[in-house]
Amino acid sequence: MFPGVGTVVNVVTVLLGTALGRLLGHRLPERVRDAVTDGLGLVTLLIAATSALAVTDPALTAAVGDAAPMLIVLAAIALGGILGSALRLTDRLEGLGVLLRDRLSRSEDSRFVEGFVLASLLFCTGPLTVVGSLEDGLGRGADQLFLKSALDGFAAIAFAATFGWGVAASVVSLVVVQGGLTLVGLGLGDLLPAAETAALEATGGLLLVGVALRLLRIREVPVVDLLPALVLAPLLTWLVAASPLGG
Repeated sequence: MFPGVGTVVNVVTVLLGTALGRLLGHRLPERVRDAVTDGLGLVTLLIAATSALAVTDPALTAAVGDAAPMLIVLAAIALGGILGSALRLTDRLEGLGVLLRDRLSRSEDSRFVEGFVLASLLFCTGPLTVVGSLEDGLGRGADQLFLKSALDGFAAIAFAATFGWGVAASVVSLVVVQGGLTLVGLGLGDLLPAAETAALEATGGLLLVGVALRLLRIREVPVVDLLPALVLAPLLTWLVAASPLGG
């Protein structure tokens, strides 16, 4: 198989899931659609919790010490939020959603933009996205992305039943993020060290908590503005491990 096949399959499953969700959505009462969205939020919360537990990974604590992992994730989230807010990442992503809505749907449906943003976050911030795309680019197989594709396909059904075709537009974000990471994998020659990968996974898990809170309508966490944390977490881990403070 060729590098990038995982992303191709992922795009297909999201589009198929969206089409199926739109087909079923009009036939489902609003309370049923809300229940499905709430269920997806709870499952996202479960996935987020298991990912965030990577902060206790032995490889991470061995590299930076017992106390540093939590501080690294905290610093990555805080600094990432400052950087993302300064760059107005939320506004830019929502602006892209409006542009795609105007080009593709020719409507003023605000759910299109909301569906695009939420689906983009869910499909592009998890640890499977990063690690799976890198492994695909390295030629080590796309098994993780195939698993992610199945999960995203079911999520797209639930999302599209509520938010409409904006979910399908999220494949633009998917191609940019996963395709870009696959290209990075082609040039890396090897995966990130285990400690940096664990920090990345733990930070990604926390971002997914924010996505879950939005799905459950608890709080509109500005997850997009926090996305730089995914770059800062492994970088901070490397810096701490290379310093005299490292484990």
